[in-house]
This record gives sequence, structure tokens and C-alpha cells, in this order.
Amino acid sequence: MFYRKIGDLRIDHDKTQQEIADILLCNRQVYARYERGLREIPVSMLINLAKYYNVNVDYILGLTSNPVPYEKTQG
Repeated sequence: MFYRKIGDLRIDHDKTQQEIADILLCNRQVYARYERGLREIPVSMLINLAKYYNVNVDYILGLTSNPVPYEKTQG
């Protein structure tokens, strides 16, 4: 489940839940619920996390083990 990934990414980057909540402009308790899987994370926040950690969304969702972000396409 991707909830584990967002917690692992946060810990790997030596960030607190409060620091990530501040980046996402949400309350720490709300972010903590995302990590525990008690609440669905909005797509916009998922995208912001992927940009912040420089990984692709599929990696956070557990659809791939390759964290390398996709190249942007013009269009």
C-alpha cells in the first residue's frame, strides 16, 4: 500500500510529519492519517509529494519499484 511509501520517503529524507504537512499545507494530524492509511490522500497532494521527493507517482502508489520520475512531455 502506498501509505507506507509516503512514511518511508519522509523518514529517508529526515523530515517530520509536521514538516511534510507544512509543505502540503495541511494539518499534521491529517497528514498522519494519510501515512497510516486512515484517510485517502488527494491526488493533488500525491503529485506534490512526488515532486518534492523527486519520484514518480507510480512509485508512491506501489505500481513500480523504480522511483525515477517520468520526463515531462510537451503538449
